[in-house]
Amino acid sequence: RALGGRGIDQGNWTASAGGESAFLAFDPDNPTHVIGGSYQGTIEVLHTEAKAGTKIMAAPNEYLGEDAKDIKYRYNWNAPIIWSQHEPNTYYHGAQLLLKTQDLGKSWIEASPDLTNNEIEKQGKGGGPYTNEAVGAENYGTLSYVVESPHEKGVIYTGSDDGVVQVTRDNCKSWSVITPKGLAECLINAIEVSPHDPGTIYIATTRYKFNDHTPGLYKSTNYGKSWTNISSNLPSGAFTRVVREDPETEGLLIAGTELGIYASWDDGQEWQSLQLNLPLCPITDLILKHDDIVAATSGRAFWILDDLGSIRQYKKTTTSFKLLDPEDAYYINGSSELNSSKSTVTGSHPFRGVNPANGIVLYYELPELKENENITIEIKDQLGHIVNSFSSLKDSTFVKYDGGPSAAPILTKSKGLNRFVWNMNHRSMNGITKAYIEANYNGHKAIPGDYNITLIVGDKKASVKATILANPLYPTNSSAFMEYDKFMTSMEDEVITMHNLVNHNYKTQKQLSAILKNVKITSKNKELMSSGKALLSRMQSWDDKMIQRKSKAYDDVENFRNKFTANYLFMVSQTNSAIPRVNNPNRERRTELEAQWKILKEEGEAIKSTAVPNFNKALWKQGIGAIWTE
Repeated sequence: RALGGRGIDQGNWTASAGGESAFLAFDPDNPTHVIGGSYQGTIEVLHTEAKAGTKIMAAPNEYLGEDAKDIKYRYNWNAPIIWSQHEPNTYYHGAQLLLKTQDLGKSWIEASPDLTNNEIEKQGKGGGPYTNEAVGAENYGTLSYVVESPHEKGVIYTGSDDGVVQVTRDNCKSWSVITPKGLAECLINAIEVSPHDPGTIYIATTRYKFNDHTPGLYKSTNYGKSWTNISSNLPSGAFTRVVREDPETEGLLIAGTELGIYASWDDGQEWQSLQLNLPLCPITDLILKHDDIVAATSGRAFWILDDLGSIRQYKKTTTSFKLLDPEDAYYINGSSELNSSKSTVTGSHPFRGVNPANGIVLYYELPELKENENITIEIKDQLGHIVNSFSSLKDSTFVKYDGGPSAAPILTKSKGLNRFVWNMNHRSMNGITKAYIEANYNGHKAIPGDYNITLIVGDKKASVKATILANPLYPTNSSAFMEYDKFMTSMEDEVITMHNLVNHNYKTQKQLSAILKNVKITSKNKELMSSGKALLSRMQSWDDKMIQRKSKAYDDVENFRNKFTANYLFMVSQTNSAIPRVNNPNRERRTELEAQWKILKEEGEAIKSTAVPNFNKALWKQGIGAIWTE
């Protein structure tokens, strides 16, 4: 996520260690140093703060044009480099054997014998018969994957590009071949140790270089002593690149293939496409982290499925009326195309990476509804106060005009799964119909805490808890958040009251004006019409203090001065910040405006509750009719 912006662009990236291929390894808790490689064993350690590196090649020989059999260490184009989770300051680099350093590459030791098939006849020049690939990148009989068990110190698995899988369970003192029985020569492209069981591992194999595009995923529950093919119903041609298990839901597998991404909820017995809006392309690697699925693709960038929680909740026999538990959301600034709830959202942008939605993303499942059936979502805080609500029914009274509020988002009610993003704001403030005010009508952002969200369809209700997490980068503590929330809520409520009163009295004023214009003055009603003109003048005077109706655009304020509501809304807007805080000048300005509003409100309420009803009674007695009031 790019903080404070709309998306992830070039400015959010920095160069790292190594070259165009191979792996990167670093301590995630202290990423001061990053080790990265390239082909033929060239490798460096980059000091990220100094932005400078040290070359740490284990055997710094010139290999250009050499036969692979004559090279001390044979490396894959994508030579594995990993950081040890169990031994401090320890890294491994895969050649045809495993190299180990504990001093950031100052020295290396051979931590294994050759872990490949080591077929000399396949270790000639990297090309031919006409053109030799002379840069030394196209070696065979190399390690293609290395992974350390997250559960047990000293348990390391390796896979080679010629189909050998090996394991050490005693910290590299001895190694055992655990290649699945009958596995044809192939590339071991990925190895996954189950996050739930130390003895369960998965491998993804591929034979596309032999013109065999058959999927090849395997599972072992006994450290590789025996294996089961779990490729089952993956389609023909979807040769496999990677498989990962969800760290929270045992047996939920995500696989990357040449023909896209697949998911299995039953540990590989059955697979189904998880492609959604992802372009059809090879998925070369996957990581499941922070409740997201991150996919590396061939030629189509990184793609992220932000809400793995929804995938976890999927059930084949799920009810047709359900509100899924939403992911926690951070109190965060910035924006995203994914804030939209429209089905046309693609999740991509031609010039930048897309931020995840900065709101509570709600998924709800519906049966087929009748045309006149509508749905509602209500959001309440822990005290039961309504923070916001949304409906599938379009507001028939909404009028779009310059300087007015935006229309409320409409909930979709399609059969099946629907998506809605609550931007975490309180309800919007209303405008003064067709009156231009340079203002933001959005309610302030709901403060960190738990919220109850209820989906209502007829007499059916489904409720979930949504959590907004405090932003760890913000200095705002709990008491400051609460002070801010109380201050903003009371002001926004006052704006709604204010604008409702202005709209009501203006509507009444227009009716009174029409009556005075259309009723013929007689000796019988002369006094009544005179009092009506006085009331109209009083109403116009009050309205003129409240709102500038001559302004139609931003610069009009140069000629037509803002009135009370614009000044009050400006103060609300100036208190509403990304990092919330109530400043003393805002308190002082509010005190000034509240004193003015007290007088204006009393006058407006007197017109609404006393003056107009009294005039109505007189109109009725004269048989003229009455002004309609709510």
